[in-house]
Amino acid sequence: MTARGDRKGTEAEGTASADRRTRLTVLVALGANLLIVVAKAVGGLVSGSPALLSEAAHSVADSLNEVFLLAALRRSRRPADRRHPFGYGKERFFWSLLAAVGIFVMGGCFSFFQGVEAFRGGAEESFDGYVVGLAVLGVALLAEGASLLRAVHQARREGAAGGTGALRDPALRTVIAEDGTAVLGVTLALVGMALHMVTGQVVWEASASLAIGVLLVCVAYWLGRDARAQLVGEAADPELSREIRELLAAQPEIDSVEALFTMKMGLDSTLVAARIDLVPGLDSERVEEIAVRIKRSVAHAVPETGEIFLDVTDADAKEAAKSPAATGERGGA
Repeated sequence: MTARGDRKGTEAEGTASADRRTRLTVLVALGANLLIVVAKAVGGLVSGSPALLSEAAHSVADSLNEVFLLAALRRSRRPADRRHPFGYGKERFFWSLLAAVGIFVMGGCFSFFQGVEAFRGGAEESFDGYVVGLAVLGVALLAEGASLLRAVHQARREGAAGGTGALRDPALRTVIAEDGTAVLGVTLALVGMALHMVTGQVVWEASASLAIGVLLVCVAYWLGRDARAQLVGEAADPELSREIRELLAAQPEIDSVEALFTMKMGLDSTLVAARIDLVPGLDSERVEEIAVRIKRSVAHAVPETGEIFLDVTDADAKEAAKSPAATGERGGA
């Protein structure tokens, strides 16, 4: 096996190991949420608490989202085929987008509904109902906190091993966002229910339900925006693009790099297309050999690169070099 093959193999093994850890993290979160859904739903029906019912809807959304994330982990690692020559890496972002929609619709909208209904009709709770509700929320806080600690621990571990990009995995990022939001949401529900019990005013619990809805909508928007950027075709990080450009410019046969285009195809795969101007005087029969050597050189130095395409030109591409796609600037909203 070549040095490049060894490096690619080591990277693939590391990615597979990270996927196994992420899958375990998602399964832990799923198990915790399934238990919490039952507890919150029963407690909410017994106590008639709008905040507790909102949290039950939140946990239902989280449970469904974890199923989406498990599908993303499995489907995104399928090898490239004739219909998908660049692989299935973007499946990761698609299922993460569905998870964001689930948080928005099932969690945020239902929380708003519960809050508005509580404001309109009030809510009567017995002392036993308060006790049941607070006990359920206390258990939920411990379970959600344990799941969050597991996810944060993995993120820190991968950050220590891989430097920046510890949260580049949308599955792990979604779990951390969900668990962090759940901990904050349960805290809001606890405060709202406690104030309702002390003051007798349902406005506190209704406000907590609305606050949970706002929180979920904000998190869903953040996760959905990130997934959208990846699905549309986001460029590689500026540092990676700069490294690739410098590697190309350093090749003795390349006179100038007129334009460089990159696009993330998955967590560890970046498509690279470059328009290059070769030095004068090269034999046309050597151009193919030179292009192959340059691509191998870039792939060896930057393992994140997947497919590499070189467009050899002998004319200045001024307009292409100044385009937002080549410079890395944002085009449009």
